[in-house]
Amino acid sequence: MSQKLQFSDSKTSGPDEEPDRGEPLKANAEAILFLNSLQEEELQLLLFSETLVMVSDAGEPQGELSIQVQRGRHQDVFGIFTHCLFVHASSRGSIDKSPCGNTLQGYLSWKMEVLEEQSQEFIKLQNFPMERKLSLARKDDQLIINRRTTEGEEVKKEKTTKPSSSFEGFVSEAANLVLLRVMAWRQTVPSNARFLALDARGKLCHSTYEALGSQVIQINQQQAKVFIVEQNIHSQEGIPLSYQFYLLSDGHLAKRFQVGSPGCCMIFKMPSMREEDEIEPPPVFGKKDLVWEDDPELYSRFIERKEELRVSHSRYLGQHPEAKALISDFLLFVLLRQPDDVITFAAEHFSPD
Repeated sequence: MSQKLQFSDSKTSGPDEEPDRGEPLKANAEAILFLNSLQEEELQLLLFSETLVMVSDAGEPQGELSIQVQRGRHQDVFGIFTHCLFVHASSRGSIDKSPCGNTLQGYLSWKMEVLEEQSQEFIKLQNFPMERKLSLARKDDQLIINRRTTEGEEVKKEKTTKPSSSFEGFVSEAANLVLLRVMAWRQTVPSNARFLALDARGKLCHSTYEALGSQVIQINQQQAKVFIVEQNIHSQEGIPLSYQFYLLSDGHLAKRFQVGSPGCCMIFKMPSMREEDEIEPPPVFGKKDLVWEDDPELYSRFIERKEELRVSHSRYLGQHPEAKALISDFLLFVLLRQPDDVITFAAEHFSPD
């Protein structure tokens, strides 16, 4: 997720599809080979949540960044469910005392192909709110990209539809968070790999990774060895954006910053070791006529069953983090924006464009 919000657009098109211009960009063979090397068994070792603190260049806390990678299920336009990866990330903080934040939700195949992804970021300047929404979705072998930018009262929309085959080697924002964990786990970066990505304006460009070696850092009076990876987003308009990630050997992110920008995100205590998820079988109850109003024993069992349902519902939410993520993100934006018409705001918040 971007550390510095950028909303300036030199040029945008209307709501119609953007025409192709020039030769299409392509990922190289090294990038495609790396994505094809990913295995579901390996990725399942990298499913965990983490939280980092956003600090200024003076070391003052300015917000929080949370990242969660879980198993998920994605439903396509035909109602068919696919087991996949679900990525949720969100940050909230302030820039020059103005509230800001962003959220990201993505469904990815085990080869990092985007099934569906949505991101939203905002900064609430006095009397001039700015917001950007980006959505990616696969439909009928097409990848549809919708982008909406709001600056004050001005709203710009842009839509691009391209064959999914032209996005081979594409690494979305959600996929990038997973790939960084893979690189930390393997302690290596694909050599000379050139991926496809989207720049700050939502335009297709190249993305590269470079290993900067290892370093020992201090985390809450503990020393930890981190693997440093630099990512460069080579926008076709303007200078590249560079990010550096300091990663622990199990994939946890210890520090992240955008080169040239003040402040960074970092952890202040060592994370606990991950444990594999254990899915308990659902409880089995025999059939019996329940007249719990007259039977103290049946009433007691009714109370027990009520508690078991509560635990079952909690377990379901744990196995489907996208439900909690959707509610959490919506409430965050409602409290920050405080709209007069919550129903209209909800309709706009969950709209695809």
